[in-house]
Amino acid sequence: MPTLRENGAALHYLEQGRGEPVLLLHGLGSSCADWEYQIAALSPRYRVIALDARGSGQSRDLSRPGGPFSVRQLADDARAVLERLGAAPAHVIGLSMGGMIAFQLAVDAPQVVRSLTIINSGPAFVPETLREHLAIAVRRILTALLPPARIGAMLAPRLFPDPSQEHLRQQFIERMGGNEPRAYRATLRAIVGWSVADRIGSIAVPALIVASSHDYTPVARKQAYARRMPRARVVVVDGTHHAVPVEAPGKLNPLLLSFLAEHRAPEALPPMSAPAG
Repeated sequence: MPTLRENGAALHYLEQGRGEPVLLLHGLGSSCADWEYQIAALSPRYRVIALDARGSGQSRDLSRPGGPFSVRQLADDARAVLERLGAAPAHVIGLSMGGMIAFQLAVDAPQVVRSLTIINSGPAFVPETLREHLAIAVRRILTALLPPARIGAMLAPRLFPDPSQEHLRQQFIERMGGNEPRAYRATLRAIVGWSVADRIGSIAVPALIVASSHDYTPVARKQAYARRMPRARVVVVDGTHHAVPVEAPGKLNPLLLSFLAEHRAPEALPPMSAPAG
């Protein structure tokens, strides 16, 4: 598997297809493996690059394996990979934590972003209500006491609640178990308290905000921040939960393909035919 060394880390990525570049950024405790259905759908038309964030999957911080990390650092890794691969500007797609990285990338390095797709995420992860503070406190305690596989076993029923999704629950638990515990805890610490909410009005590229109807956060919250972005629109995927790329690729992939086709680079568009007569 290809690996680039950047800023003291060995950054693992998958690359498939040809055409305009598309960068896929995964969620907390995940890796580029969770984009398998999107890679298959997008790579016939696009150059798809799926990156393991520092400390996740097969990407390793060589100097500080257990962190600390920051979202800005993870976004800078993504920028460096795009530039090293000659893949900027790219259509950037991020799920959950990957959406946070995508937001940070869009405000810090807008020159490497052609379009932005945010899936079940937002421009801040700052607890506001008592319930949110308690949920984060419990998550921190559990990650300090339990290995990632046990955390995965607790999360899986919420991500994939349908009885027919047992194979997805088991796959999620197995993949969570592959996390290095110190790095997983450091990544969680990186996103809690993070925010670029005061800067999203400057994001000038087209943005698609994908909201699952049964996500952890309500659709209304995503609609509220989308209204502060000049070229953003929200699409709701009914009947789905947080991990929609794995749970319902048949619903998500057509949305991605349509949005990407709508915002292809001018040089990538087919030439107009001459008028008849």
